[in-house]
Amino acid sequence: MDETEEGRGELPDRTDLDEVDFEDLVRAVLDRMHGAIDQQARLQLLLDAVVAISADLSLDGVLSRIVAIASRLAGAQYAALGVLSAGNQRRLRTFIHHGISDELAVQIGELPTGHGLLGLIIDRPEPLRLHDIAQHPASYGFPANHPPMSSFLGVPVRIRDRIFGNLYLTEKIGDGDFTAEDEEIVVALAAAAGVAIENARLYEETTTRETWARATAEVAAQISDPACPDPLEVVAARAHKISGADAVWIVGEDLEVLAGQEGSPDLGPVLAVPLNASSESKATLSLGWSWQQEDRYHALDHQLVTAYAEQAALSLQLTEAREDQRRLAIFEDRDRIGRDLHDLVIQRLFAVGLGLQGATRLVDRPEVAARLDQAVDDLDATIKDIRRAIFGLSSLDTVGDVQAEVTRLVDRAASTLTFRPSLEFKGPVRTLVTADLTPDLLAVLAEALSNATRHANATAIDVVVDVGGNDVVLTVADNGRGISGTGSESGLANIRVRAEQRGGVLAVESAPGQGTTLRWRVPRRREGDGPGPPTGRGSAG
Repeated sequence: MDETEEGRGELPDRTDLDEVDFEDLVRAVLDRMHGAIDQQARLQLLLDAVVAISADLSLDGVLSRIVAIASRLAGAQYAALGVLSAGNQRRLRTFIHHGISDELAVQIGELPTGHGLLGLIIDRPEPLRLHDIAQHPASYGFPANHPPMSSFLGVPVRIRDRIFGNLYLTEKIGDGDFTAEDEEIVVALAAAAGVAIENARLYEETTTRETWARATAEVAAQISDPACPDPLEVVAARAHKISGADAVWIVGEDLEVLAGQEGSPDLGPVLAVPLNASSESKATLSLGWSWQQEDRYHALDHQLVTAYAEQAALSLQLTEAREDQRRLAIFEDRDRIGRDLHDLVIQRLFAVGLGLQGATRLVDRPEVAARLDQAVDDLDATIKDIRRAIFGLSSLDTVGDVQAEVTRLVDRAASTLTFRPSLEFKGPVRTLVTADLTPDLLAVLAEALSNATRHANATAIDVVVDVGGNDVVLTVADNGRGISGTGSESGLANIRVRAEQRGGVLAVESAPGQGTTLRWRVPRRREGDGPGPPTGRGSAG
């Protein structure tokens, strides 16, 4: 019997045993035994591989093990696992390779995204064996520096009824082709891999839930701290950190806070949830991803963001309630002090004044009478001062409100002028001007208004507070006589120092007879205070 490729290892019929050469018979029996031993070893290796894969709970670790084990089981020189994107594009978002060094991978350049032959298996998820990759019509060829590859085996990896990705094996060791047995064992490995991947994903989901839960607790603790400068910024920054979003912003009535990259032109999917603890929405927490990061949007459990926003809103409301209680307690104290001043101190002073007036008629010496009249006038002035103080105590509702304080300064300047300066606010002043910046802003405004009132001889003054960018800009412009010479620079020195101390600048534009414009520009936060949220939301999708 001639030994051919097809007949090698085949045992002859019993009727032909007499005609069979003994050496051929032994060779056939040995081939059959070696095949059985090899198959048994591969099945044992497969069992060991399933156990090894299941032992790793990290998704990245599971995927790397799958690729390495598939290479050993099928005898492939190169192996890879392409993970499909979660969006509608149905292309590869991750490509894990084995057999190619990191240095060579860098030389090759970008990893495959799912075109050509790889895309064919994505569109038709079923096993595929090829003798030569280059001969297939869907082959795109290889990029520069890519090692030559001919034989090919591709097998889809399923998680339940969904395709997770594909296993790709190339270059069968020994210059042969991948066999049906190779395909069977890799298909079995892919089935076990699907279960291991699902377990790893469930573990990662559990870890993610714990991360969001910890973030919720930490945000609640930070918001409740009276030293927290901007609770909304804390909420946005933490959501940006744990969600993987490219931009996170909060918008509502007279407020806008953003964390992440500013002005993203290619912002893709957006998730928006209400930031309120009741049915009446007051603000919205929005998370946006670029198209390149679309998979992060699909991988995120949206219910986690909703729960985070609800808990953050409750924390914000609780903090506001505590602040209201504190303010109410101060109101009550000041109200009590005001009543005591009015009912006790003023009445006693008034009685003393009446007594002095009566005593004046009993005094014969004119100089003594004049001294008594002056004392009565001083008591009347003191009573007026106390009444003004009582009125100030009842105005606590604007204490700490930078917008109200600015308005009060402008009104005070109007009391010494024949006109009221115009006042304009641009942007959410109450939200973005921090407590640390407020004293400097008010001091600069008071100095600028004082200079315009005393020296400019103006008939119009315009005041603008602008927080529309990354800086706070205060502009005070008048139509007065302008600044002549350098004598007035000393009056601006304090304003200039306050700007420089905060990393800002002071710009003064003036000409004789054409008025003066003072523009004080400083960052919303000092350098070293931590990054503030950039303004603007980019594209909201």
